[in-house]
Amino acid sequence: MAHDVDAIVIGAGLSGLVAAREMFLGGKQTLVLDQESDQNLGGQAWWSFGGLFLVDSPEQRRLGVKDSFALAWQDWKGSAAWDRLAGKHPEDEWAAKWGRAYVEWAAGEKRSWLDQVGIKLTPVVGWAERGDLSATGHGNSVPRFHVPWGTGTGVVGPFIDALHEAVAAGKTEVRYRHRVEEIIVEDGRVAGVRGSVLAADNGARGEASNNTVVDDFELRAANVIVASGGIGGNHELIRKYWPERLGKPPRKMLTGVPEYVDGRMLDVAAAAGSRLVNRDRMWHYTEGVKNWDPVWPGHAIRILPGPSPLWLDALGRRLPAPGLPGHDTLSTLRMLRTDPAIADYDHSWFIVSSTVAAKEFALSGSEQNPDITNHDRKLLLKTRLGKGVPAPVQAFIDWSEDWVSADTVPELVAKMNALTDEDLLDADSVHRVIGARDNEFVNPFAKDAQAMSVHNSRRYIGDKLSRTTKPHRLLDPEHGPLIAIKMYMITRKSLGGIQTDLHSRALDSSGSVIPGLYAVGEAAGFGGGGVHGYNALEGTFLGGCLFSGRAAGRAVVADG
Repeated sequence: MAHDVDAIVIGAGLSGLVAAREMFLGGKQTLVLDQESDQNLGGQAWWSFGGLFLVDSPEQRRLGVKDSFALAWQDWKGSAAWDRLAGKHPEDEWAAKWGRAYVEWAAGEKRSWLDQVGIKLTPVVGWAERGDLSATGHGNSVPRFHVPWGTGTGVVGPFIDALHEAVAAGKTEVRYRHRVEEIIVEDGRVAGVRGSVLAADNGARGEASNNTVVDDFELRAANVIVASGGIGGNHELIRKYWPERLGKPPRKMLTGVPEYVDGRMLDVAAAAGSRLVNRDRMWHYTEGVKNWDPVWPGHAIRILPGPSPLWLDALGRRLPAPGLPGHDTLSTLRMLRTDPAIADYDHSWFIVSSTVAAKEFALSGSEQNPDITNHDRKLLLKTRLGKGVPAPVQAFIDWSEDWVSADTVPELVAKMNALTDEDLLDADSVHRVIGARDNEFVNPFAKDAQAMSVHNSRRYIGDKLSRTTKPHRLLDPEHGPLIAIKMYMITRKSLGGIQTDLHSRALDSSGSVIPGLYAVGEAAGFGGGGVHGYNALEGTFLGGCLFSGRAAGRAVVADG
């Protein structure tokens, strides 16, 4: 049967758009399908902060950061901890190859390629996911989180523009509200897709859409690229694959991605012969707060903290290292979910001074960072270097039901207890914990791991200027009032998926390429079925979409 197009891309998120751009540049006739409406073009990347992992970049060097491929690869390997390498076709076989290839790209061509496609970077290089406090373990040894102008919109924008250009040139077509339910395989190779046409939906970007079927479709192509994302909006699948190593899954989870991130296409790809690997590896944050102005059901925003907040569990006990703000995401999640004393509670607490909240709290999401998203340099200087509380943070202080403030610890604890079903916190105990922390912050040296981290952060000019307050006592009234935030787990990324080779070609259970089938982005574990292994270094999710989407698009062009 004749082909309708050269290639079909399933999903109009970042990785799919990158693949479509490469095929447009290579002269291929491409059809992009997405189950959502055109308001959601760009997918969940549109909502992101947009951070990009780069190694030894001009931005790092300008800020005095000494980085190298060797250091970044040491960090990546220590974080990934790939351990599924035995047997004939190991789950981590291609993941490890993808990891090295990605770090080589981040230390080489990536920076110039970003310039070429039109992604512009701010001078800001953040120090995200600082790690487990060991040289060869998890975490970034140096700041590598490069923030683009436009945040997530600035990353997807050039590829949306390229898509519109391709459509105008007659080389690409986009069909929205087309939900793929089968990948057609004939005589051992991909031949197209089948699925359902859904009723039109005019909801705003990110809002839940209808699933009313109005028609079906069948489309033919020699190549199909699965770019459908992960499972972050599907709590049922998260619970199904929740690993025992992370303890007891929370009864209450907040959702960090739109509802349509449902993982549906993973099983569709498996039915076409794809091998799914590392499905128990996932990436969720513990600093989630309910959005006071939600877009999708259970909409959560993650607090991106500096290093100074005091982190308490549900019983008011201070989390030990490496459960420190901004350090080790999954170790913190593991602490909160495996301790029998607190596993029945789904929340933890930040306690900060107003000074810390003003300087050290950023919020995830393009819509929560209007200065960078809107390319407003004056607002950027005021927001990041000024003394006031940024407007998005102030909105949560004013409107969120889970943010409380008070001048004294007893008053604060009373308000915190009012947010739980039982009075779990004792004011005297919490006061002692805060006081013990404060005693470690009166000198430029300390034995406390968090105090040492704060001093270390202040040595980096980027953090000193914009992300880390001068060390002070939280109980100092000059820095008041005190603020407490009740936080929950926020779902985000799946780190496993369709196993692929370095050309993003999907593999079957025997390790053989399935002719014509590709997988990119989160659907492929951001490359190879698990490029991050067990832990991510941040700034690597969008980067994985860029790298794997580019590889797939170029492979389709090269294969003719």
